[in-house]
Amino acid sequence: MSDLPADYAFANPPPDRADHLRDDAHALRALWPEAGVLLLDVEGHALARDGGERHAPVRGIDLAPQLPDEAVFLALHEGRGWFALPLDAAHEGADGAPRIDLRAAAMRLPAFDAGLHAHARALLHWRATHRFCGRCGGPLQPIRAGHAARCTGCGSEHYPRTDTAIIVSISDGQRLLLGRQASWPAKRYSVIAGFLEPGERLEDAVVREVFEETGLRVRACRYAGSQPWPFPANLMVGFEAEADADEPRFGGELEDARWFSAEQIHAAVAAGELLLSPRLSISSWLIRRWLARQGRPVATR
Repeated sequence: MSDLPADYAFANPPPDRADHLRDDAHALRALWPEAGVLLLDVEGHALARDGGERHAPVRGIDLAPQLPDEAVFLALHEGRGWFALPLDAAHEGADGAPRIDLRAAAMRLPAFDAGLHAHARALLHWRATHRFCGRCGGPLQPIRAGHAARCTGCGSEHYPRTDTAIIVSISDGQRLLLGRQASWPAKRYSVIAGFLEPGERLEDAVVREVFEETGLRVRACRYAGSQPWPFPANLMVGFEAEADADEPRFGGELEDARWFSAEQIHAAVAAGELLLSPRLSISSWLIRRWLARQGRPVATR
């Protein structure tokens, strides 16, 4: 999308994932000696250098000379292969090394680096949490360079899970609806979001989630954009919606929901009375997109 800001995480530009190499063991082994390698711990934090401003270099620690079975192939970039490894699968040398978490990577690192980290985080989390077959209980063996797994018992194939969620900015034509959860930092408000249910269209999920969380009826909605959100494995599908100017009802997931004019948002943010979503997120983009249309752009962190 042409209007995506530079700080919109995990969206610009997509790397060459080189699907054609995932079944080519010879080609992957040939890439390994000069490969870039992201080493991630169980929390998804990557080994870093330069005070956490860059991911660890190709041979920042003593990696195995041959391509390890645990390695996940991520991408091909300028002729160089990029892989991910669980930190505990690497050789000695990583103890005490600085690490960078995925949110920090999204905010501080170039788009290519942040995208690789997101890809690695999602795949390694799936590998760590899906070790056995859901059909027969047999152990799963990685295939396709870590992008799939095959059951050693029944032979069934398994693929990484992505949990789809809708996220929607709702306007009554003059105001924007914002809500907050009790677990969020004080003064933090954002747009409405919720998970897609089985057998449900994305548009239907927008209508259902908005009504369940706020009691408002969506009259129309349109797709705006999407963002991978690997915390650990979500896809956020963004919409813009129109609703009648009724008073929102809330409870359960939300502790507050209210309408804000563009002027109210601008003044409250400037006074430190309102915190909006971090700029790296699609929620921030949806809010700022609506504000820009009202001629009241606002600076957020």
